[in-house]
Parts: sequence; structure tokens; C-alpha cells
Amino acid sequence: MISPAQTPLYEIKANLFKALAHPARIRVLELLSAAPDNSAPVSYLLAETGLEASHLSQHLATLRRHGVVTSTRTANAVTYRLAHPTIAELLAIARAFLLDSLAGSNEQLKLAQTLPSEHLKSPTS
Repeated sequence: MISPAQTPLYEIKANLFKALAHPARIRVLELLSAAPDNSAPVSYLLAETGLEASHLSQHLATLRRHGVVTSTRTANAVTYRLAHPTIAELLAIARAFLLDSLAGSNEQLKLAQTLPSEHLKSPTS
């Protein structure tokens, strides 16, 4: 068994992406990215995500465990913050990639729609 210090970087990256692999966690990160100082109280995250408090808590714990967010408590309020500003950049890059991919798919769809209708008939008709 290898020690955590010997874990290959590609494995650490894979675990990071596993931590991001839920729509609710991505939504939380997008909200934090858009918030002033990349931070927001749990009450705001609850209102914006519409999640039950227990579900949001589980998602935040996963993000915290993987070092993606940090939290601070002041009296009864807990505020979450992106652990590093490059998390916002990662989200922006993913968005650009996806928009480019969807644009390519849209172009293929437009080309397919210009084919003569006899190309669209099934061979059994």
C-alpha cells in the first residue's frame, strides 16, 4: 500500500473530479464563484439551491473534505468560500468547453436538417 504522499498526481486529480461529480456540488461552486469574495453563508446556498439542509450539508462536507471549499463559523452562521480562486477558473473552462461542444453538435444538427427528406425515411417504409 502506498502512503498518501506517494499517491500519483493523476489519482489525486481523479479524486478531485469525483468530488465535483454531482450537479448540486457544481451549483454550489458556481454560486460561490459568483458571490463577493467567492464566499456565501449557508442560508444563501440553501435558498439558491433549493436543497434540504441535510443534503446541502453532505455536499458541502464532500467539497470541504477534498479541499475545494473552506468554512468559517461566526456565532450561528457558517460561511463557505472557494479554497482557491482557480476553482472559479476551472468552472469557467468547463463551461467554455461544453459550450464549444454544444455549438459543434448544433452545427451538425443544422446540416442534418438540410438533407433531402428521402435521406430521412426509414429503410422499411
